Amino acid sequence: MSNSATYHTTVSWQGEHWGEMVMGNGPVMAFSAPPDAHGHPDVLTPEDAFVGSINSCIMLMFIWATKRFKLDLISYECYAEGTKLVALDRTEIFSEVKLWPRIQVAANGEERARVEARLTKALAAAQKYSLVANSVKSAVIVEPQIEIVDKALAHELYDKE
Repeated sequence: MSNSATYHTTVSWQGEHWGEMVMGNGPVMAFSAPPDAHGHPDVLTPEDAFVGSINSCIMLMFIWATKRFKLDLISYECYAEGTKLVALDRTEIFSEVKLWPRIQVAANGEERARVEARLTKALAAAQKYSLVANSVKSAVIVEPQIEIVDKALAHELYDKE
């Protein structure tokens, strides 16, 4: 038996190239087309939201996976970039979305190779179970930068900041 859930947003035109989005879980946010498409700077665009939704969904699934794979996550930060392809008839599509997560986990005395193997599996699970990444036509490519440190060293580094 499959389960389903429904998510919703409501958008309304606010004049020119401005819109407002009311999200199903409460937030209200202004948005616009990007400046190169007659929109406005310094505001959410549909393109930003598309790339951000993939990036944030994979991050949340990775956090879930670190618990399943018993990893001591210290930090996670991910830069993502969507590549837009414009066809001859001027239709557009994101051909790929690349993510470059910088991940730091603590070894806690465990052999680093074993920790890295579990971390690699956690990343694969995050991508496999990401609702958003699985729902797009674009290729989703994850190229991680992994750092495995002793827990004491990690706390020493982060306590200084």
